[in-house]
Amino acid sequence: MHRAAFQTAVRLIYPSRCTLCGTTVDSDFGLCGPCWRDTPFISGLVCDACGVPLPGESGAQAEFCDECLVNARPWSRGRSALRYHENGRRLVLALKHGDRHDVIRPAAKWLARAAAPLLQPDTLLAPVPLHWTRMLRRRYNQSALLVQALAREIGQPHCLDLLHRSKRTQSLNGLDRAARHAMLSDAIRINPARGPLITDRQVLVVDDVMTSGATLSACAQAAYAAGAQDVCILTLARVAKDA
Repeated sequence: MHRAAFQTAVRLIYPSRCTLCGTTVDSDFGLCGPCWRDTPFISGLVCDACGVPLPGESGAQAEFCDECLVNARPWSRGRSALRYHENGRRLVLALKHGDRHDVIRPAAKWLARAAAPLLQPDTLLAPVPLHWTRMLRRRYNQSALLVQALAREIGQPHCLDLLHRSKRTQSLNGLDRAARHAMLSDAIRINPARGPLITDRQVLVVDDVMTSGATLSACAQAAYAAGAQDVCILTLARVAKDA
């Protein structure tokens, strides 16, 4: 009773706010009605490889987008919670560059829903790594924060340093698909101390946003080379051409 009274008092002093617009809401770490309505959550029929939304209705057979039909992915399946558009883009940028760690808690719930079709009982969650120089400048790896929160949400094991970025690459912005993949060649490897964790096991690689998939491809290739039985990918947001 005392704890409930204390929480009520705290909410009177510090009312819950919408993660996007700051208006008062009923529960912590949520969105108000208008922001929820205008946030491009992905649902229904999606590409089984990258998670981009597709026209039509979901069925028993896996469907693939044109990009994944043309360019085979080195992972088996993928999903994303949001389109990287409008509110979806605002949420990702707030987390990535705005030190908005309050985005993590609701994002973990959205990721859990998106990840449900991919998970096996002992799936190991791992974040896309940052090079140590970028880590010093940014102070945190947003993908690692997402993995920690998602692991708590769904009760799955995770390893924050499973993947290691062995060389620093320049920004991929403005590069075409081929240049992005070339830039990341041999840039990501499995941490030798963690290699035994993934032998004959499914790994779910988590990142904040997918554009071309070059970084996720490098992660998947490194995991398979180290003995993973299966690799899937999960992102908070997915860049879609129609967005």
